Amino acid sequence: MASLYFKYAAMNSGKSTQLIQAHFNYLERGLKPIAYIPLIDNRAGKGKIKARIGLELEAYSFSASEDLYEHIKQQAINTQVDVVIVDEGQFLNREQVYQLAKIVDELGLPVMVYGLKTDFQANLFEGAYHLLCLADKVEELKTICWCGNKAHFNARVNDLGQVLREGEQIEIGGNERYIALCRKHFMSGQAS
Repeated sequence: MASLYFKYAAMNSGKSTQLIQAHFNYLERGLKPIAYIPLIDNRAGKGKIKARIGLELEAYSFSASEDLYEHIKQQAINTQVDVVIVDEGQFLNREQVYQLAKIVDELGLPVMVYGLKTDFQANLFEGAYHLLCLADKVEELKTICWCGNKAHFNARVNDLGQVLREGEQIEIGGNERYIALCRKHFMSGQAS
């Protein structure tokens, strides 16, 4: 039976690496995965998922107004689709999360979503909130803080490496803008 999966973690945990590996595993078994990434995340270029270790994957870029159910339904009519894989799930809106659940329930396709749970202020992202509510299976992927403890939090840092507490919720960036911290160091603002 198909399920909606949400695999979340802090920054630099290997989410995109695991997504690319899952995509490869389906291909290796003769199945057809289809990958998606929100347009807002253009760090690797439009329509690309890129892991820090250098792996890349072509993906369909979608906007916040795109109906993912209708798009995937059309894809499934035109070609074989065996699984839907979505990167940066935190950027989904409520309607899109419900559309992904509908893909599972009505089209019988498994949907795997990877993303962040919380922002740099420890607030849930809209997409993560609704995925936590609707997903059949939720899995936390692990990463570590600079101190060696488990990191749950994403800290935004400035050019001097200082932890920032204010700003817009969404500011696209990678290793130079965000670090994963344990609760103790997130709360104290210790970036290293």
